[in-house]
Amino acid sequence: MLQPKRTKYRKQQKGRMKGNAGRGHRLSNGTFGIKSLDSEFVTARQIEAARIAATRYMKREGSLWLKIFPDKPITKKPLEVRMGKGKGAVEYWVAVVKPGRMIMEVGGVPLSVAKEALRLAAQKLPVKTKFIVARDYKE
Repeated sequence: MLQPKRTKYRKQQKGRMKGNAGRGHRLSNGTFGIKSLDSEFVTARQIEAARIAATRYMKREGSLWLKIFPDKPITKKPLEVRMGKGKGAVEYWVAVVKPGRMIMEVGGVPLSVAKEALRLAAQKLPVKTKFIVARDYKE
């Protein structure tokens, strides 16, 4: 599972997911990619499931880049615990994904393979996505 090696603070506040992605909205490594159309917290487990789905379909040829990282801790109090007594323990880690954010990129494979691999990966994610092709791509 993806998670930071260390953080300055153990627990974080929720925050708000207003607006579009400020950065990470263009293809930077690969020729094809999937871009988010909604805002959502994407958990480390969902990212890992998407990565496995894509690499399995590509049969480990070409390259895959994850463009999001779960660096936000989500806390939870145990079941049947009364209110108060502080914030709960860290339960899992999430990546904050806003509309326009590039989630995954693929390179070194044909268009048909990339399209199907990214479609399978997108099914594992809680956000609506859009398939993106680089401007300089020629078949």
